[in-house]
Amino acid sequence: MNNIRNIAIIAHVDHGKTTLVDALLRQSKTKLDKDMIGQICIMDSNELERERGITIFSKNAAINWEGTRINIIDTPGHADFGGEVERVLSMADGCLLLVDAKEGPMPQTRFVLKKALEMKLRIIVVINKIDKPDARPDFALNKTFDLFVDLGADDSYADFPIVYASAKQGKAGLEPDISKMENITPLFESIIKNIPEPKDDPTKPLQMLITTISADDFKGRIATGRIFNGKIKAGQEVMHINREGQMKKYRLVNLMAFEGLARCEIKEASAGDIVAISGVPDITIGETIADPINPQALPLLSIDEPTVKMTFSVNDSPSAGKEGTYSTSRQVRDRLLKELETDMALRVEEEGRDWIVFGRGELHLAILIERLRREGYEFQVSRPQVIKKEIKGIVSVPFEELYIEVPEVHSGAVINLAGGRYGQMLNMRNEGGIVNLEFLIPTRGLFGFRNEFLSATRGLGIMNTIFHGFLPDTGDWHEREQGSLVAHETGTTCLYGLVNVQDRGAMFIGPGVEVYKGQVVGQNSRQGDISVNVCKEKQLSNMRSKGEGGQEHFNTPKTMDLEDALEYIGDDELVEVTPKNVRIRKMILDENEAKKKAKGIV
Repeated sequence: MNNIRNIAIIAHVDHGKTTLVDALLRQSKTKLDKDMIGQICIMDSNELERERGITIFSKNAAINWEGTRINIIDTPGHADFGGEVERVLSMADGCLLLVDAKEGPMPQTRFVLKKALEMKLRIIVVINKIDKPDARPDFALNKTFDLFVDLGADDSYADFPIVYASAKQGKAGLEPDISKMENITPLFESIIKNIPEPKDDPTKPLQMLITTISADDFKGRIATGRIFNGKIKAGQEVMHINREGQMKKYRLVNLMAFEGLARCEIKEASAGDIVAISGVPDITIGETIADPINPQALPLLSIDEPTVKMTFSVNDSPSAGKEGTYSTSRQVRDRLLKELETDMALRVEEEGRDWIVFGRGELHLAILIERLRREGYEFQVSRPQVIKKEIKGIVSVPFEELYIEVPEVHSGAVINLAGGRYGQMLNMRNEGGIVNLEFLIPTRGLFGFRNEFLSATRGLGIMNTIFHGFLPDTGDWHEREQGSLVAHETGTTCLYGLVNVQDRGAMFIGPGVEVYKGQVVGQNSRQGDISVNVCKEKQLSNMRSKGEGGQEHFNTPKTMDLEDALEYIGDDELVEVTPKNVRIRKMILDENEAKKKAKGIV
């Protein structure tokens, strides 16, 4: 028991959690798979995580350091994946709180630290990235202390141990001087000294809380969790207690512990350790594996509720079934229900032939859509909508705390932009020409905000959000000011037709692209939709004049990726998602039918 430490690594997005875990794995001489040697960010094993540079799914690893087993849990830093953070903190006895030496504590730092303090976890503060030329470790430390005080931490927690580090260089020390640092050893020593060993009792009846589910082609469903009491053996009989309190006996097929990132089979594990089991086919997150003779359930994990919903439906456009491997309603439905097994913050409700999917935010749902798309699924989704609740007879909607860092010259434009979306300014401070702004803004006000924000700040602004709570609705919302340019007919786009149309607004597609009637091909520069003929070809004749056609110029079209499309669409539009393309289309493809429906004519 004294030789186990369970730690979670928590921080704001992009403050170096995954890089630090890499340094710990490498310098502890942990055995790695051949394909991981020389790889950057070993823990970011998912393709989407590597592309975006963020951790989306929490992961487990284990390190042996001078006879002590250190179980490490890497947590996501983005607020939309808060469900993952809350869940995995239940496995830890302490945390490494990473803070960027230049930026100091950021909004997400507050979110994850608050969760850790609520669970009474011992915290080591790691001031990371001190190798940056503009690092200011003293500022970061003072701001971190202020954050502990703001969150109501008592003296025993506010007097936290401090380690300075450069995770990228694999160095750490007790002073903010990188020239005196040699390796990451001071961090290991601080973990063993300050993080308490598990207080679980191996003599009591077995109790294990499941926090992560994964699938294996040979072993079936693999459940990872922490043993809170008792011992567990491979092949033994256990009692599965589900969320409704129903009990069912199973025999374990495999018992596995972590060695580095890999799972290796073991014969026995004791209280305080983090292990993975297989052989319980219908187990889900938050449930208990207990002793078969004296079964006692552990408290269920509570997860913050969703704030945003979207309607998923089968693709019924003219290009349906041409690009996806899985496009039927049964296939899409089964995949969405399968996701519920591993994503605690997601909910799915069936509505006729459609599915309403509830999530923690736009990014949460966008990541889900992107993952399905890459797996070969083809479907269409509606515009994101906020979830409304009635609290004490008043209609309430979700609100977010919006934190913005922007050069002073662009601050006026940002304040005006947030104000137009019912944002209420809470704080404003100027630090050396960089203005920090805090707003309370409806979640709906953030739909489409990021693109406008990047344009207003010329890409120099940084924005972060945290869920605040449900507050009374602010009232009427203005719809998108500009309409869409909609394809007039099915065909292949021609340069001649596109050049004629581009003066009407911004184009989303170039020449030689297959389009269908009712597909959105651009954004109108004015209100209302316009039907345009982008497939129009130039009529050929025998007459030519000098310089004819030489002045034609086609502007580079705006590439609309999935998140851009979700932000752009209106209530009467859908995003068609296939493995090869992301298209924007009208719900009703025929313009005359859409007008009849708008007038109530069936």
